[in-house]
Amino acid sequence: MTRLSARVKLRAGLGPHYDPASHGVGIVHLGLGAFHKAHQAAYTDTALAKAGGDWRIVAVSLRSRDAVEALSAQDGRYTLIERGTDAPAARVIGSVARALTGADGTGPVLAAMADRSCRIVTLTVTEKAYGLDRAGKGCDPLHPAVAADLAMPDQPKGVLGLLVRALGQRFAAGLEPFTVLCCDNLPQNGHLLRNAAIDFARRIDPGLAGMIEARVAFPCSMVDRITPTTTSLTLSDARNLIGFEDHAAVETEPFHQWVIEDDFPTGRPAWDLAGAVFVSDVMAYEDLKLRMLNGTHSMLAYAGFHAGYEYVREVMADPALTTLVQRHLRAAAATLGPLPDIDTDHYADALMTRFANPAIAHETLQIAMDGTQKLPQRIFAPALCAQKSGQNLRPFAFATALWLRHISGATHDREGYKVQDPRADELALVANAGCAAKMVEAAAAMEGFMPHMLRADSGWLAQITGILSDCLTRPMSEVLAEEARNA
Repeated sequence: MTRLSARVKLRAGLGPHYDPASHGVGIVHLGLGAFHKAHQAAYTDTALAKAGGDWRIVAVSLRSRDAVEALSAQDGRYTLIERGTDAPAARVIGSVARALTGADGTGPVLAAMADRSCRIVTLTVTEKAYGLDRAGKGCDPLHPAVAADLAMPDQPKGVLGLLVRALGQRFAAGLEPFTVLCCDNLPQNGHLLRNAAIDFARRIDPGLAGMIEARVAFPCSMVDRITPTTTSLTLSDARNLIGFEDHAAVETEPFHQWVIEDDFPTGRPAWDLAGAVFVSDVMAYEDLKLRMLNGTHSMLAYAGFHAGYEYVREVMADPALTTLVQRHLRAAAATLGPLPDIDTDHYADALMTRFANPAIAHETLQIAMDGTQKLPQRIFAPALCAQKSGQNLRPFAFATALWLRHISGATHDREGYKVQDPRADELALVANAGCAAKMVEAAAAMEGFMPHMLRADSGWLAQITGILSDCLTRPMSEVLAEEARNA
C-alpha cells in the first residue's frame, strides 16, 4: 500500500484543510512524541486552517531516530485518530514542516532555533529532562544533561543548554529572542523554566543571563489530552481510515484543553480559534489539572498496575478502585481555590468518564513511570494544602504508599517489573531499607522530594507506613477492597 506523504491525494474531509507548502516555519518544538502530535501540532494545524500564517513546526526528538524517520518519510504528515464512544475518526495533520533528531548531534537543531523564522520554541520533554532544581528555583548542576552542557556549552545536547545557546546566537546576530513555551506537567512551568535557563546561563555567561532575564518571555501553560502509546492497532486503523500506510499515526481521546498565558512578544498562531484559552495567570488551571487529573492518574496507576490491570479503562471497571478514584478527586478538589468558569464536581465527573473510555488503551505502567518527578506537584502539593486547612490526609498518604510499594519491586502478589525513574539508584536504596517504616523514612529523607512540613508530620508518616506495610504483605486487591470500604 502507498505510504502517506504530501504527494498523495486524500479523500475530501481528511485534511489538511490548507496548503501546508504555502506556510513557513515559525515554531521549533523540542520533544517529538505522541502527545505533541495529538496536542500542540493539532492545535497549530487547526489554527493554520482558520487563520493562516507562517507557523509550521520543526519537530525535534532529542534522542530518538525512529519518530523522526517515520515523519520524514511522510513529509511531516501523519494521521491523528480520535477514539470516543463512537467509531474512531481520523484527520491528517500538516503542521509539521520537518523533523530533526539530536541523536547524531544538535547542530541542525540549534540552527533551526537560531533561524530568523523561529518565533516560538515549545517543549514537551517530560518533567525529568529539564534538569530543574525546584528547591533552589534554578538548574540542577548534577543533572547529567545539565552537567554535560555546562562543561561544553558550545555543543549542547540537553534542553537548557540548547535554549541558552540558541538565544545567545540570536542575540549575537541581532535577532529578537523566541518565546519559550513549556507544555510539561510542572507547576508554574514557565517560571520554573525561566529561572533554570537564567541560572544555567549565569554559570557560563552572566551577560547572556541578564539578556535572557530582561528580554525572553516564558509564558506558563496547562495542557490536557490523554494520549496512549501508538500500537499496531493504531497503525492498522490509520491505514483503514485514510487509505494509505502511515508509520507515524497517533491516537487520542476527543477531549483536549490548552490554557496559556498570553505573552508572545513576536506573535503566535491563532490557537484560540482551535480552542486554546488565553489568560493572564494560568496557575489555578495548572493546580486543577495537576491535582485532580494527574494526581488521581498516578494513584490509580500504582493501584491498578499492582492489582493486575494493564489499562486505566480496566481500573475503572473495578468497584473498589472506582470508589478510591472518586475519593481522591474529592480530596484534590478540596485543596483548590475557586475558578469562576470551572465546577470541580462536573470536572471530576468528566474525568471519570475520560478514564473509563473503552476505546483508549492507556497503560498503567506508563503513567507509573518517573514518580519522583511527579509526586511533588501531583500528591505532595495538595497534601500540604490539606494539612494547612485540617483536611484528611489519608487519600494523599494512600497514593504515596502505593508509589512506595511500586518502587519496592516486591513480587509477593505479581510478577517482576522494572522501575523506571531518573532517581532509580536512590530508589533502590529506599527499596532495600528494610521494613515499611524504614522505607518511608528513607524516602522522606531524599533531597528535594518531600516538603519539610510533611516530613515533620508524624501522623502523615504513620499513615503511609501502615498502608505500605499492608501493600508489602497482602495482595493489592485485598488492600484496595479494605480501603474502599473505609473510604
